[in-house]
Amino acid sequence: MTQQTILITGGTGATGGHAIEALRQMPVNIRAMLRKDDERAAALRTQGVETVVGDLLEIDDVRAAMDGVSSAYFLYPLLPGLITATAYFAQAAQEAGVKAIVNMSQISARRDSASHQARDHWMSERVFDWSGVPVTHLRPTFFAEWLIRGAQMQTIARDNMFRLPFGTGRHAPIAAQDQGRVIAAILADPAPHAGKTYPLCGPVEMDYHGVAAALSEELGRTIVYEPMEVEAYRAQLQARGMPEQTIQHLCAVAFDYRDGVFEGTDRIIESITGIPPMTVQAFAEANRTALGG
Repeated sequence: MTQQTILITGGTGATGGHAIEALRQMPVNIRAMLRKDDERAAALRTQGVETVVGDLLEIDDVRAAMDGVSSAYFLYPLLPGLITATAYFAQAAQEAGVKAIVNMSQISARRDSASHQARDHWMSERVFDWSGVPVTHLRPTFFAEWLIRGAQMQTIARDNMFRLPFGTGRHAPIAAQDQGRVIAAILADPAPHAGKTYPLCGPVEMDYHGVAAALSEELGRTIVYEPMEVEAYRAQLQARGMPEQTIQHLCAVAFDYRDGVFEGTDRIIESITGIPPMTVQAFAEANRTALGG
């Protein structure tokens, strides 16, 4: 019997990379669609992953990547073009006879969101629904990886503190590794999940003071969270040269976070994969070097 071929977009990123790791333990062929043929692409090929270079905003690239695929993971960055990329991906999947799509959305996706990107994610879900290709939408809360990126990682490692505009809102941080396991499991056996929307959360809900306490517990030193105002956060992102659409999204969802949109704990990951998602403490242990040891 011919093994199925599974397509992963964002294969050198966080969720896509971990999905590939999980799929490599299964009897499937893996194809990764990448923007560049670089050393990361070469590393995937050494692991037996087929790589194709293309742009999600070029439908012929998507059609080529989709040829012979049984199921596919769609991931688009926080940049303009999401609706176009969704339409191209859905059309190419329909033409290729793809049996299932796993769509990475976000927990703040809704029709009336103040975030343009979150509203586009809601619209992207609808486009996939209209396509007729069975789809599963994933709506994760904030990633635990926020702690090891950009200013947060630097100030935690250097100054034992971090600043974010989230007040005393709460969420259960979810690691990309746990999301990757869910993505792989659904892609390999999509039928039970077709038409469903899954919120993805970690196991323990907390505010960022609680996150700081969990980091302190694991790292053996006191880490402090300092809330900041959204406008100060906007200025910080602008100084870092982020695209305006990304800045608008991050500032809008900061208010969503304060209003409880990102709340919730795991009800999905363990039920699908049989393994509970990692705690903040476990994430800190796995990323101890990045967080300053």
